[in-house]
Amino acid sequence: MEFLVGSVWAAGLAIGIAAFGCGIGQGLGLNGAMAGISRNPEAAGKIQVNMLIGLALIESLCIYALVVAMILLFVHPAIA
Repeated sequence: MEFLVGSVWAAGLAIGIAAFGCGIGQGLGLNGAMAGISRNPEAAGKIQVNMLIGLALIESLCIYALVVAMILLFVHPAIA
């Protein structure tokens, strides 16, 4: 039972920290992209493509944390 409680805490903490970090990273990325577009509107297309690729990579980190959290919740080492 103690392992289950520890796993729930670890999963919640992991996904919370990951979501916080990804939100900060995406906000900074969007800030840089909007500043670049406002300075040079002709380059908006290239900036937007690179921004979307970067945001997708940042979001994948949060999805990896979600997978680790699910593994912590549903895989019990004593069962195997």
